[in-house]
This record gives sequence, C-alpha cells and structure tokens, in this order.
Amino acid sequence: MLDEGTPLFVQIAEQIADDIAEGSLAEGERVPSTNELAAFYRINPATAAKGINVLADDGLLEKRRGIGMFVAAGAREKLLTDRRKRFAEQYLDPMLVEARRLGIDDEALISLIRGNGHQNGGPAA
Repeated sequence: MLDEGTPLFVQIAEQIADDIAEGSLAEGERVPSTNELAAFYRINPATAAKGINVLADDGLLEKRRGIGMFVAAGAREKLLTDRRKRFAEQYLDPMLVEARRLGIDDEALISLIRGNGHQNGGPAA
C-alpha cells in the first residue's frame, strides 16, 4: 500500500479514511493503535501517530482515554460529503466547462454519461 511519492503519515490517514468511507471501519469502532500500525507497515510509531492525529484533527476519530482511538459519530457521512464535493470540483466542473466549449448540450451530455450517445456528442445510433 505504501508508496514513495506521498508522506507515510498521509498514506496512513488516507487508508484509515478509506476504510471509514467504505464502511469497513464503522462509527464507534476502535482503529488500530499507532504501535499496531507501525508494526504492520514497518514504520516509526510517531509517523503512524501523525497520520492518526490528522484524522482526529478533522473530527473523524476520537480519543477514548486509556483505550484508544475510535471512529467518531458522523465520520462516514462527513467523509462522503467531503469526497462528493471534491469529486464535483475535480471532475464534474471541468467536464461541464469543456462540454459547453464543445457545444454539447445537457441532453447530449447526459446521454454520453449514460453511455447512450456517440463520443462526438451526437445522437445515439
């Protein structure tokens, strides 16, 4: 999972966030400890803690004194809302701008998205 191009703590945070978004880590569920993450990924526990703290700072994880970090209530919905917004900004907004430049109207664009139209934006055959 870990790659060279992204800081390790960011990758740890992203993996846990993905697990929350996908539902494999449910709200109220304990997340792996920094020592567990460090042993699994063979990284420094401080690096794992930094990744965990990113999620805690975002309100996705909450610390329960003496027992560990847990997925906060509402964390999955917050992640999904944030990711939907980012998806629209990264993909939909530029697509709509380009569709307008190409003269593709809403109906033709919807048809393209559904896979019913030709790639040139014309009517389906």
